[in-house]
Amino acid sequence: MSAIKPVLVVAGVRAGGTGAATAAAFARKGYSLALISRGAEDLQALVDELKSAGSDATAFPVPSYSAPSISSVFQSIHTRYPSPHYAIRAALYNASHSIRKPFLDLTLADFHAAQETIVEGAFAFSQEIIRVFKENDIDADTGKRGFLIFTGSTTSIRGNRTTSAAAPAKWGLRALSQSLSKEFGEWNIHVAHAIIDGIINTPFSRSRFNDPPNWVENEDVRLNAEDIAKAYVYLAEQPRSAWTWELDLRPAHEKW
Repeated sequence: MSAIKPVLVVAGVRAGGTGAATAAAFARKGYSLALISRGAEDLQALVDELKSAGSDATAFPVPSYSAPSISSVFQSIHTRYPSPHYAIRAALYNASHSIRKPFLDLTLADFHAAQETIVEGAFAFSQEIIRVFKENDIDADTGKRGFLIFTGSTTSIRGNRTTSAAAPAKWGLRALSQSLSKEFGEWNIHVAHAIIDGIINTPFSRSRFNDPPNWVENEDVRLNAEDIAKAYVYLAEQPRSAWTWELDLRPAHEKW
């Protein structure tokens, strides 16, 4: 009988970003990839690239990260990667909602949009994932039934000007991750939260920050998505006697 193939599920994937880098890193560890994102065309292009490199990857586009969308997409994931041939062993919630406005310029719709993607989506994603993890056998090497990580940010612990919509949502994401870590550790389910404190060198951030002088070239002042992915793999492989709940990642010259 062939071995059961482990699957990584990633919500929030953009070419050149943390989700894509994490998918590639886990693929090198032998995982199949279920990739969830808005923007079907860009997502499929990324999946085609991963497949050309020899990875088993499938695109699962969604219209939003609302709870109904998350619930629906997991039905498709279970169809594509059915038990007992596959087992979802790792998951990353990397979806976010970028909004920076002065507080009095924010609308309730802005606030709700951040909450929907960052908190509601993470809540629905976690329920789907943890239900699956509870059915898994305990891995002999790590002592885990599964590994779930959330990508957070500086705003998850410190609000600032123009973050009045994003910060409450990121604080909620961090609190959710801590609650799940406490509740499901006894099930041998490892839940972790990563504070990304700095700008990640991605096509999106380069366009957003107008590619400022020396920013891309200077690795002391920004993060690489591939290096974040290495940290995520490290967390996934931690043995049960030494699990990390929260990991803080920042470039060498970040002034925190």
